[in-house]
Amino acid sequence: MGDDDRHGRRWRRGGSGCGTGGGYFIGFIGAAVYYLQQADGFWSGVLGLLKALVWPAFLVYEVLKFVHA
Repeated sequence: MGDDDRHGRRWRRGGSGCGTGGGYFIGFIGAAVYYLQQADGFWSGVLGLLKALVWPAFLVYEVLKFVHA
């Protein structure tokens, strides 16, 4: 079948967007280190890891708050 699917359409192999996972991972590591350094106990460390997973949401919220959207 090659690069065609069963309906004869060609699959496009593009490199666009491939680096976003790596950038998110580096950001996760940085956020995890930051939040874990701020933690003063086990459960605040667990909360810090959860915050590190969703740090882009915090970033977008603060940017939108800054531009009064």
